[in-house]
Amino acid sequence: MKTIDFIINPISGAGNKKRVIRMIEKELDRSRFQWSYLYTSGPGDATVLAGNSTADIVCAVGGDGTLNEVARGLLGNDRTFALIPCGSGDGLALHLGISRNPRKAVRNLNTGVERTIDCGTINGREFFSICGTGLDAIVSYRFATAGSRGLKTYISEALKTWKGFVFDEYDITVDGTTMSRKAALVTVGNSDQWGNNARITPLADASDGLLDITVIKPFRTIDIPGLAIRLMTGRLAGSDKVICLKGKNIHIEKQGEFIAHFDGDPCTFASPLDIKVIPSALKIIVPEK
Repeated sequence: MKTIDFIINPISGAGNKKRVIRMIEKELDRSRFQWSYLYTSGPGDATVLAGNSTADIVCAVGGDGTLNEVARGLLGNDRTFALIPCGSGDGLALHLGISRNPRKAVRNLNTGVERTIDCGTINGREFFSICGTGLDAIVSYRFATAGSRGLKTYISEALKTWKGFVFDEYDITVDGTTMSRKAALVTVGNSDQWGNNARITPLADASDGLLDITVIKPFRTIDIPGLAIRLMTGRLAGSDKVICLKGKNIHIEKQGEFIAHFDGDPCTFASPLDIKVIPSALKIIVPEK
């Protein structure tokens, strides 16, 4: 019989954690699993709890930030990660086909299969879904400090940020090849999306040993509807406003400090940004199909 530690962030996203626990108690196969609940009380708790866990499977119950903390605590050991997404975006979960419906996510623990995925680092900090700088990073910062969560709040903050936005000049080096250009944003993805099926790096594969880079060129307000449609339908790579690349080592420079984000959390870095892939870093339970 395998053991599971559920690490629960009681305040992440908009998910109802009590409902998740009801689903676990109702749907998880008691003939195969024994489990415990561990609760976080502040930043960094999930990493410590995961690192100290002796369970066969450690499952994050929360959003992308909780996912990041739990997964970081499991790097370098042989335990398996699992995910019940309850966040505002849930980008990695959606990329891997893990349902945001708690009943289906719990059932995935009964029927899912183990897959190995890559991890990225941005200036030494691990991420498992997306990192980047530019317009989306500024929006991420404003979203993190907004009084409410959810897609509507994100869109509202994005529109506010767009007013008066100035395009930065970037020097972007991917595996030794450099290009210099102004850009609205530079996003690096292990998964294909920010979350909510907004596929900013639509060609990404979390298990291919590579990171995907999307550079969005300067655009006008009139271009936003077309870019948004492509973003939400996975066709961003076909736009003449977009450059899509793949690589293992990404080096980004610009004047001044970077406002950046990784797995939804905003941060600041002095220039440059060094982003790398760690292949086959994490075992995770995903749907069989």
